[in-house]
Amino acid sequence: MSADLGLGLAAVGRPAYITLGRDADLPGDRSPAALQARAHELLDTAVDLGIGWFDAARSYGRAEQFLSTWSGPGTVSSKWGYTYTAEDPTVDADEVKTHDLATFDRQWAETRALLGDRVALYAVHSLTVESPLWEDDALLHRLGEVRDAGTPLGFSTSGPRQADAVRRGLELQVDGRPLFSAVQSTWNLLEPSVGPALAEAAAAGWRVLVKEGVANGRLTDRGLPAGSPVRAAAEAAGVGPDAVALAAALAQPWASVVLSGAVTPDQLRANAAARDVVLPDLPDLAEEPGAYWATRAALPWA
Repeated sequence: MSADLGLGLAAVGRPAYITLGRDADLPGDRSPAALQARAHELLDTAVDLGIGWFDAARSYGRAEQFLSTWSGPGTVSSKWGYTYTAEDPTVDADEVKTHDLATFDRQWAETRALLGDRVALYAVHSLTVESPLWEDDALLHRLGEVRDAGTPLGFSTSGPRQADAVRRGLELQVDGRPLFSAVQSTWNLLEPSVGPALAEAAAAGWRVLVKEGVANGRLTDRGLPAGSPVRAAAEAAGVGPDAVALAAALAQPWASVVLSGAVTPDQLRANAAARDVVLPDLPDLAEEPGAYWATRAALPWA
């Protein structure tokens, strides 16, 4: 399977996010109208670059709304399970996670009202092994109905136990059939621990989406220390470190779509250069998963 780039809208649908340097990328005006204009500019740039997969979520602020008011082509995925609660760009705790039937029914109706039949994949947002979803028969039955009506279902993962969640999802069946057919996980040069589980998912015929390929900016000029082998590889290839990091994700044989989290058109163009990078041998840069996720949790919202 040959992977290609998609565009994730986590960082452009709401006023604040944890991408390094985002405060410099977005203008002081972060009104809904200004954010919509930025999102539409990014989406238009993506089409020009041949990028055709766009990922949103109910908790990405107005990301679904911005997609609904944009008339370009492309495949849309979205997620449910978090409720966005903040509008102030200085607020860092802006989501509440609830994996229950009431939340699914409410958010599925909201997504359908905005995006209709454009939704090609609907995922549980940040499904962990501790989620109550696994044992909620009423919720699982309802999800099975949506699957049977023709909407493919998946889930995203986060945290040091991503692989456990992926494998549990692979085993989950409703009415004798697999409930899920796709997964979206964090994989990057600093946190590749979920890779073997994603390979199992791909072998089962699942679509595998990669998020946070540049580790929320840590694998870019803004986050890499001088002398980093990623910087050296980027200089040799004539691209930015972000392109090398995304090229590493694109090179994974199990990957279907690697999501860019770009905030500006120039960043998206730089990310797209990953498709032409001949990836050199890189040393193992992996961090211990617990340490990686602790660092991520400490990144500032801006």
